[in-house]
Amino acid sequence: MEVLRVQAIASQSKDAAIPAMFVMPETEQPGITTVHGVNLEVPIIDFSNQDEGKVVRDIVEASRDWGMFQILNHEIPKHVISKLQSVGKEFFELPQEEKELYARPAGSHSLEGYGTKLQKEVNGKKGWVDHLFHVIWPPSSINYRFWPTNPTSYREVNEEYCKSLRGVVDKLFKSMSIGLGLEENELKEAANGDDLYYLLKINYYPPCPCPDVVLGVPPHTDMSYLTILVPNEVQGLQAFRDGHWYDVKCVPNALVIHIGDQMEILSNGKYKAVFHRTTVNKDETRMSWPVFIEPKAEHQVGPHPKLVNQDNPPKYKTKKFKDYAYCKLNKIPQ
Repeated sequence: MEVLRVQAIASQSKDAAIPAMFVMPETEQPGITTVHGVNLEVPIIDFSNQDEGKVVRDIVEASRDWGMFQILNHEIPKHVISKLQSVGKEFFELPQEEKELYARPAGSHSLEGYGTKLQKEVNGKKGWVDHLFHVIWPPSSINYRFWPTNPTSYREVNEEYCKSLRGVVDKLFKSMSIGLGLEENELKEAANGDDLYYLLKINYYPPCPCPDVVLGVPPHTDMSYLTILVPNEVQGLQAFRDGHWYDVKCVPNALVIHIGDQMEILSNGKYKAVFHRTTVNKDETRMSWPVFIEPKAEHQVGPHPKLVNQDNPPKYKTKKFKDYAYCKLNKIPQ
């Protein structure tokens, strides 16, 4: 059975009408629902500020009020990020049959692999995106079957990026733990400690002849604790604020941080998962490299015991992450 890939459809649809399965209902079409001409001023945090108290306050405020922020001076070298982008782009420019060698197996319970469909589609509508998923940490959970061997430097580049990324994740967890009145290590320990999964996704959004009626990824919150995203230079990220959709202008060399569902649950609602979506471009390919920081499948996630008392009852159920993910991907109420 041949699988339809968006990249292939895009190359056939340069001037033609796009298939109806990609045309969103009017209530979701970005041409109608975006506040045009306004960029959302998402908080930008200088990670290297010597005033550590200010960094913590800024992260806590952004996580509480926005669910999204950007960090500068994060100590991941610019060349490491450039190489990550370069090898990912090279993979998606390979011949289709070569990419299919890494396809997510039919019926797989894992998200890992090259693919197009991710979850149950609302009204049968599809996002204008292909993707590649694979775990980059911890080493015991990596399945190299889904890591491209072409370009040849792909593995080395991703390992180098992951090494730098882990320091950023630790600092975020420490800051957010202190912001909840916990000891600096308590939030990460409750989240799954050193067994946290780092799941990389490369999103590839080809040019689209009708970008005003299509979405790359429909509106959603991430399932993760945190998502750390590297975009390319093509605009596409949007966030929902005060009842409207706005473009988020990504700052050069910044990492974009999303608060995910598991962090909202663990903080008992103090930190808010960001509702976001992505748009596509008529002339240029947009790409992004989010890494989802998640617990292992069997890990129980619920409000941190120290954040719950008579005055602050739990706002969320405690459940295994795999059960949460199953409900979310299949649109079943939690």
